Amino acid sequence: MNVANDLHAALNDAVGPDQVFTGAAIDLRYHTDLRGQPLPRPGFVVRPGNTEQVAAVLKVAQRFRTPVTTQGGRTGVVGGADAPPRGIALSLERMNRILEVDPASMTMTVEAGCILQSVQDRAEAQGMILPLDLGARGTATIGGNIATNAGGVRVLRWGMMRDMVLGVEAVLADGTILSGLHKTIKDNAGYDLKHLLIGSEGTLGVITRAVLRLRPAPTSTQTALLALSSFDHAVTLLRRLEGDMAGTLSSFEVMWDDFYTLITTANADKRPAPLPSGAPFYALVEAMGAEPERDAARFEDVLAGVLSDGLASDAVIAQSGADRDRLWAVREDLNEPMGRMWPLFAFDVSVAVSEMEAFVIAAKAHVRARFPDAEFVTYGHIGDGNLHLMVGTGKADGDTHHAVDTAVFETVQRFNGSISAEHGIGTAKRDYIGYTRTPAELALMKAIKGVMDPAHILNPDKMFPA
Repeated sequence: MNVANDLHAALNDAVGPDQVFTGAAIDLRYHTDLRGQPLPRPGFVVRPGNTEQVAAVLKVAQRFRTPVTTQGGRTGVVGGADAPPRGIALSLERMNRILEVDPASMTMTVEAGCILQSVQDRAEAQGMILPLDLGARGTATIGGNIATNAGGVRVLRWGMMRDMVLGVEAVLADGTILSGLHKTIKDNAGYDLKHLLIGSEGTLGVITRAVLRLRPAPTSTQTALLALSSFDHAVTLLRRLEGDMAGTLSSFEVMWDDFYTLITTANADKRPAPLPSGAPFYALVEAMGAEPERDAARFEDVLAGVLSDGLASDAVIAQSGADRDRLWAVREDLNEPMGRMWPLFAFDVSVAVSEMEAFVIAAKAHVRARFPDAEFVTYGHIGDGNLHLMVGTGKADGDTHHAVDTAVFETVQRFNGSISAEHGIGTAKRDYIGYTRTPAELALMKAIKGVMDPAHILNPDKMFPA
C-alpha cells in the first residue's frame, strides 16, 4: 500500500484534483516568508471552495494522521502559517466572498479567505466601517486576522479583532462543522466558543466564515504629527486627547527619534520629513468624528492648547487626504528603511504604559551587554501598551537570534508584560511563551488543545514548546 498515493487520492476526492497540488506543482508563494526566502515545500497544497470541502479535507487528514496548516494571506511574521514538509497547506484563498451586508444589524458575513481591504471597501460603500486597519490590509485575510486576533492602529478606540467578531463558523479537527454565525452582540448562553478560536492560530479549528461587527463610518478625519520632548509628555498628551476630543481619538502612535530619523532619512527621496528630526519622541494622532467643521475646529483648538502648554514642541496638521497619507507614511512605509538595518530582529511586545520608557531602556541595556554595537528603532501603539522594537546586530545566525530574543523577552518578563501584543506566537516565540503564561495557564491551554485536537493534526508544533 502506498500511503502517499492513497492520501493524494483522498484529497482529490475531497476538493477535486484541480485543487490539490504536490511537488513541483506547488507555487512558491505557499512556502515563502515575508522576506521572499523559500521555506521547505509542504507535502500538499489543498484549496477548498466551501466549508463542506474543508470538513472533508480534515476528515482525510484525521484518517491519515497528516498535519494541516491553514494559510490566508501569509502576512504573519512568527511562522504561524508555515506548513511542515509532509503536511497539508490548507489555503482558503478561494473562499473569499462577502456573503451578506446587513445595515440594520450593522454586520457583514464573509468567508475566511476574504481580503481585509475588500471588507473595508464594501463597508465604506454602505456608510459603515470595519475598524480594523493595518499595513497588510491589501493581502491579509479575515480568517487570518481572526486566528491571530489582529490589532492594528485603531485598537485604542475600537479594540482588537476579538471585539469585531460576533459569530464564527469553524471546522474542528475531526471534520465537525461548528456553526455559530450569530449577529447578536449579547449572548450569555454558556461558553462563548468563538473566543476559543479567536487568537488560536489555527491550532484548535479552521475558521471558515465569520459575522463581523461594523460601525458607522466617520465623516471627518483629522491627523497630526507632533514633536515631543519626553515620554512623560507623550503619556500626558494621550490622556489629554482622550478627554478633550470627545471620544473621537482613534489612533495614537508614538515613534522614538531613532525610528523617526531612520524612516524619514531613508525615504527622503520620496517625500520630505514633515517635521525636523532631533526631538526625543514623535506622536502621530488621528481623530475620526461625525461633524466635519466642528471636529476640525476642535482638533486645531486642542492642539493649539497642547503647544501652548508645552506638551509638544512642534506640530503639523494634515490639510488634505494627501497630507494625511504623507504623515501615515512615516509610520507605515517601512520596507526600504528597515532593509538598511538588515539583518534585524523584530519584536512585538506589550507592557504597561507607565513602564514603557523604562522597559525600552532596560531592554536596550540587556541586549547591549552581549552586543555593545547593537542598533535599535522603537515605535508603537502606546495607547494600548503595544511596542515594536527592532534590533540590529550585524549578524543573524541562530546563536545571535537566540541571545537577542532571550535578552528582550527576559526584560518583558521582568516588567510583567507579554511577548506578543498582536502578532501571535507561531514557531518564532513558542519557546518563550512561558515568559508570559504561568505553568497553570499553559497546562490548561494544552488540555484544551488535547480535547479539541487529540491527534494534534491542526498546525502542530506551533504556540507550545515541544
